Amino acid sequence: MTGRARKKGSTPAPSAPPDDRLRLGGTGRSHPAIGLGLWALGRWTREDEARTQATAARALEAGVRWFDTAEVYGTGRSERILGDVLRRRAGGGDEVFVTTKVSWEHLRPAQVRSALIGSLARLGLSSVDVYLVHAPDPHVSITETMGVLEELWTEGKIRAVGVSNFSLTELHAARAALSKAPLVVNQVLYNLFDREEGDALADYCRAERIVLEAYTPLARGLLTGRYLDQEKPPAEVRRFAHRLFSPDLFPIYRERARALRALAVAAGIPMAALALGWLRRRGAAPVFGASRPEQVDEILAAWAARPSEDVLDRADAIARGERA
Repeated sequence: MTGRARKKGSTPAPSAPPDDRLRLGGTGRSHPAIGLGLWALGRWTREDEARTQATAARALEAGVRWFDTAEVYGTGRSERILGDVLRRRAGGGDEVFVTTKVSWEHLRPAQVRSALIGSLARLGLSSVDVYLVHAPDPHVSITETMGVLEELWTEGKIRAVGVSNFSLTELHAARAALSKAPLVVNQVLYNLFDREEGDALADYCRAERIVLEAYTPLARGLLTGRYLDQEKPPAEVRRFAHRLFSPDLFPIYRERARALRALAVAAGIPMAALALGWLRRRGAAPVFGASRPEQVDEILAAWAARPSEDVLDRADAIARGERA
């Protein structure tokens, strides 16, 4: 918390998220168990930027300490917004865990270094906690990219090295290309409905103390109860989550989501608690999206809920189509 007096009539912040932190490889440091991702479905109007800034500020106030961004989010605007929020907070970015990513289009050594300099300037930071390769580029040797990341780690400009959207084979190659710095994060698409990538990595990451970060943990809102009744998924959601929302698959997943909603109601917990609790049990760290401050409160309330093992088993079965 900032310690500043709250304005009369403002909404009280929820309790800080439970501090079940994860080990960050062999670094001796820890990784927050849940964080806010600052990607806004490509919408970066002035109004959207203001909402994003208010949402990030609300998350800070509510005790969220992990913020995830990337140079490609709004072509740098996401990093700038986060930097502005951190600068306005008492104490700046102290105690905040920031991850950002170098684009898959900038993986040659000179490009990586230049990209990081730009990201740090926009964030207003001298280093980031983890710098991730946003996705592999088959045309650039991973050895080249990891070599310059290790140099930047040695120089103290990045505190840890990570990757995103790497398969198990690609993760092995990236680790083998590092001689000193540990690889401590792999961020992938992972939720109750989109589980193939995460499931293929979970056991290995757990054994090697690599934090498995899960993006889209709530399936673009489907696992919070959106789009289950009258509301239809907008075009940008269908575009960025085309598998779940394709004409042939969406009716199937909507019925499974309705069954999950009924399970949550019977258990007396928010529907999102099923999705977040399932990821927690798998050892993954969800990075959630929110476009309004009140959504942060709702998701943190769901994170604070603790579904029983039996309820999570039933949720897992429903999501796989066994009891839909």
